[in-house]
Amino acid sequence: MTQLELITALADTGQILAAAERVGMTQPAASRLLAQLQDSVGTPLFERHPRGVKLTEAGDILARGAARMLNDLDLTQERIAQTVQGASGFARIGSVTGPSLQWLLPVVRELRDELPGIELVIHVETSAKLARSLLSRELDFYIGRVPEGADSRPFLFEPLRTEPISLLVRQDHPLTRLEAPTLDDCLRYEWVMQPSGGLLRQTIESYLISQGYRAPERVLGTTSILFTLAFVQDADAVAPVASAVADFYTRETHLGGRLEILDVAPDLQVETYGLVRRAQDELPPAAEHVHTRLLEMSADPDGPPT
Repeated sequence: MTQLELITALADTGQILAAAERVGMTQPAASRLLAQLQDSVGTPLFERHPRGVKLTEAGDILARGAARMLNDLDLTQERIAQTVQGASGFARIGSVTGPSLQWLLPVVRELRDELPGIELVIHVETSAKLARSLLSRELDFYIGRVPEGADSRPFLFEPLRTEPISLLVRQDHPLTRLEAPTLDDCLRYEWVMQPSGGLLRQTIESYLISQGYRAPERVLGTTSILFTLAFVQDADAVAPVASAVADFYTRETHLGGRLEILDVAPDLQVETYGLVRRAQDELPPAAEHVHTRLLEMSADPDGPPT
């Protein structure tokens, strides 16, 4: 078991000392165990270089198999504990911003009453960051997309919905005084959105070009929805955000109703998002509860509750 933990840690760290520290032993002890493991496999598992070690092809195969075996043992132990103690456990779930409010929030509310023994940790990030966290086993699954250009083989994707986008401004913005504001009107002001390369930014710019417009001339780039909302409240700026986020923050109960959605570009939306998990792994029981509930919600033609 320790040898399996060591080779997995070595794959993650590329350093024998760091792998030894992760497993909780000295470097000489780790080196002996890795040497024994190489002898039993019958082929070199890693090669030394000035900055540490690099796994051979055989070592990489063994490390990936060891990671799956260790994960399966953890799941087995958790399932046994659930059988003995009832519904409990720990689930680490990620989401892009809009679906975190539209899908995860109602599920968390339900599970708090139905299964109070489950502890949930929610990470809200971009799909690219969530994908990296998923592959490094920091997340059980996430709601989002497989990043463009990524190797899709490690992922299992179950589609949920497309993501509509709304244009958000402060309530007393000059655009709110127009009877029927247009995209041309909006483009006279500064826009607050993702930095170049982000999916939302690319979607906005492609949409504008398809409608015969240029991209906004003045853009404040940020990945923070909190900064976006704070800036929009104090400036004559336009912020394209997920409609679920816009709906949430324009209710009178949130931010004092000081934000307003413009009735512009109702067909603006980002490509389909869904549930993303590791293709080769079973979900831990607690995460499986959440995943199953989300799939049940997706089957509802009325969609998730608001």
